Amino acid sequence: MNIGLYQNAASLSALERWQDVVAQNIVSSQVTAFKRRTVQVAGNQSGEFFIEPSSVPGASGEARRAIFPQANYNISLTPGEALPTHRDLDIALPADGFFTVRDAGGRILYTRAGSFQISPERTLVTAEGLEVLGDGEAPIQLETEGGTLVFNDDGTVSQDDTLIGRLGIVTFARPELLTPLSGGLYAAPPEAGPEPVEEPGVIQGFVESSNVAQLHEMVDLITISRAYEANQKMIQSRDNLLGRTIEALTT
Repeated sequence: MNIGLYQNAASLSALERWQDVVAQNIVSSQVTAFKRRTVQVAGNQSGEFFIEPSSVPGASGEARRAIFPQANYNISLTPGEALPTHRDLDIALPADGFFTVRDAGGRILYTRAGSFQISPERTLVTAEGLEVLGDGEAPIQLETEGGTLVFNDDGTVSQDDTLIGRLGIVTFARPELLTPLSGGLYAAPPEAGPEPVEEPGVIQGFVESSNVAQLHEMVDLITISRAYEANQKMIQSRDNLLGRTIEALTT
């Protein structure tokens, strides 16, 4: 069994996954509050293989462990730049807080994209129409008559000096467990440990840019390309060596 070939093939697979992540980062670099995904390619102990005693002199047939490259994903929660919009419904969060939202199917999700709208039912919604939730996972209901909205730095929401709710802003004890979805949304299992933030430091009239640096992503693409080419050459070299060995044994 040529373990080297399998290891090189696993490297190619990991590099392809890394390339997919980099491409998604570049495509999403203009999405409000998008968080860059990162990849670490590390060795993973992936089971055992056996050498037949009859095929190798002195081999006892005991198991040998093999290490294979594997792509491990993470999310960079480094804040993007706060960009002024002077729009009352645009909200930026410092540090690592997330807004709590609910989709049409009732699923609780999280986002840092604070470019909000007002629904026909006069509730606060995201640009994609998801309900923005407050305390107790209740929607933020606005007054029928309208009026100026004020988002205070502690997350409370006022309309014409009347308190109407408080944004459900949370942080996570284990943010690495967040699952990124489209549109800057994240799903979180209970193990991620969402915790309410008492003083989130809400900034009204700003939106957060993505934290993607396109130059950094282009450098990663070059690194991936070179590593991919090197692994391809190693596979070709191993294949040629195996072919010559078989030819020598059959002549």
